[in-house]
Amino acid sequence: MDARNLRAAFVIDRRDNVATALEALEPGWIPLRGEADAAEAEALEPIPAGHKLALRDIAEGEAVVKYGVRIGIATQAIRRGSWVHLHVMRSAYDERSSHLDVRTGAPKDTLYE
Repeated sequence: MDARNLRAAFVIDRRDNVATALEALEPGWIPLRGEADAAEAEALEPIPAGHKLALRDIAEGEAVVKYGVRIGIATQAIRRGSWVHLHVMRSAYDERSSHLDVRTGAPKDTLYE
């Protein structure tokens, strides 16, 4: 199998402005699967498996759309091809998500003894 096919991202709904990385992505052109309007998108930075790739520029305050619904709000401008996660958005469903470490998911607002 062509290694390029393993580095794909999946678009769940045509209304989505993000795609989900099926494997860890490195910068470069990535094939898109699912309901994508384009055959591929360019990743500008590494994107962990299961995380989101911006399919277009998303303005600060604009909705991040996945599953055809708003899942979050951009907390800063997000460039097409960038990694979309808690460092550039906040959840529309979980206020606590803004207190979690971007890479590990561990809470950053509690003290451990």
